[in-house]
Amino acid sequence: MKRVLFFLPPILIGLAAGLPYTAAAADDSYTLTIKDHRFEPSQLNLPAGKKLKLLVKNLDSTPEEFESYDLKREKIIPGNGQAWITIGPLEPGSYKFTGEYHENTAQGQIVAK
Repeated sequence: MKRVLFFLPPILIGLAAGLPYTAAAADDSYTLTIKDHRFEPSQLNLPAGKKLKLLVKNLDSTPEEFESYDLKREKIIPGNGQAWITIGPLEPGSYKFTGEYHENTAQGQIVAK
């Protein structure tokens, strides 16, 4: 009889054991969504002093550019697409970002604590 070994990612083991899941706890990644030319959430609270990954999902059919002078980052997110942006480690404080193609509505900030 052959034995087959399965290796489960730690998140699946935690879920199977009934432990609560937080995306940031597993891999320090966070999600920001663009819908109707607005960022959701408009304020994203992140831990200071850590390197983080930000997944930006664009649910609109048109492209948007995530732009932040405070974070020194800019990235075009295709319509109905997504992109990863690496940020940090951040000092405690507030960091503004906008959608360059819809600056009047696509605005937000990251608060590092």
